Amino acid sequence: MTILILFGTLFLFILLSVPIAIALGLSAIFTILITTDMNLTIIAQRAFTSLDSFPLMAIPFFMLAGVLMGKGGVSKRLLHLATAIVGWVTGGLAMVTVVACMFFSAISGSGPATVAAIGSFMIPEMKRRNYGAGFASAITASAGSIGVIIPPSIPFVLYGVVGSVSVGSMFLAGIIPGLLVGLSLLLISFLISKKHNYRAATTTYSFKDMMTAFWDAKWALLIPVIILGGIYGSIFSPTEAAVVAVVYALVIGTFVYKELNFRNIYQAFVEASIINGATMIIIGLSISFSYLMTAERVPMTIADYLTSLSEHPIVILLLINIFLLIVGAFIDTISALVILTPILLPVVVQVGVDPIHFGVILITNLAIGFITPPVGVNLFVASNISGTRIEAISRAVLPILLMLIISLLVITFVPELSTFLPQYFEGR
Repeated sequence: MTILILFGTLFLFILLSVPIAIALGLSAIFTILITTDMNLTIIAQRAFTSLDSFPLMAIPFFMLAGVLMGKGGVSKRLLHLATAIVGWVTGGLAMVTVVACMFFSAISGSGPATVAAIGSFMIPEMKRRNYGAGFASAITASAGSIGVIIPPSIPFVLYGVVGSVSVGSMFLAGIIPGLLVGLSLLLISFLISKKHNYRAATTTYSFKDMMTAFWDAKWALLIPVIILGGIYGSIFSPTEAAVVAVVYALVIGTFVYKELNFRNIYQAFVEASIINGATMIIIGLSISFSYLMTAERVPMTIADYLTSLSEHPIVILLLINIFLLIVGAFIDTISALVILTPILLPVVVQVGVDPIHFGVILITNLAIGFITPPVGVNLFVASNISGTRIEAISRAVLPILLMLIISLLVITFVPELSTFLPQYFEGR
């Protein structure tokens, strides 16, 4: 009864277009009133106290660092480097977009931020070179989803906090799967471009141009080295690394690239504050929602049901993947992550799946949700940039979506892709 009321009211509010944070809070309140004798103040208390977390402080700082880097000239230099590396291949502009998003993902940690930073340059250029407007938007939105898989990743921070898993281990675990997703997008970009005869970005490959672009982008490329090297070298924690990223972005944007001034620094702080405010409301109320589920033993009930269907890890993971792909189409990544981690993590641990590996599976599924209608955030960001109707982008994204699902299955059933680096560097 509790499960039915809790999730029934949640999906009812979502269908009524109630903002997700408010829907989570209201569904928890209705469930408490109807099925329990809890005091309603528990919702506000849990929402507030859940945000008093040192690891969660990494999220606003990574957000700010990503915005500062986008405004400070980092994205332009990464685009020049990506053009020098793959711009000469058939469909080079699409492939440049993918490679640039992979670079920027290692800086911003956010899918929509990656789409906005890279798409503002690449989508108009692809349209100018007669790439299909739908495809140009779709490949940019898809490549932006890598932003939550390649570290540092904001969802990895959140999964680590909610699931009591090492954030540093999650960052290591995301490297190989993130590269795999990137390579799969390069492949589908090439195949689609070959079919439609989309031109290369440059006429010939030049090693000299690539080295020049590499040297010009050296300060941008050092950012993930400093962040990840500092974490794995035990110099600072992931939260401290996020602060270092902000300081570094300010220094290189102001004094090295000289593209940051007081005005756009102020704009970056305002933009990051607005995004972070919305995000923290969602996180707080999501954790209140999760607390109610735990108190009413909802995760254990669902775990018992799933294991009654099968105790084989392959079957369980297939069922969870199907479920997550559906959920990702309707609920934003942060809400889904906070709600579903306490439900699904005990299930997969019970059948012998590594929590680190499952974290990568979970976030890869939700990354695909960034480009799955009707709530594909990256699709809407790309649509706003390109001026292309969301329906046209949704049609163009279908073959790309299929390639991402194939990558997801590889990541799911080859756990070593996720566990090798944590085991090698941390002796797990």
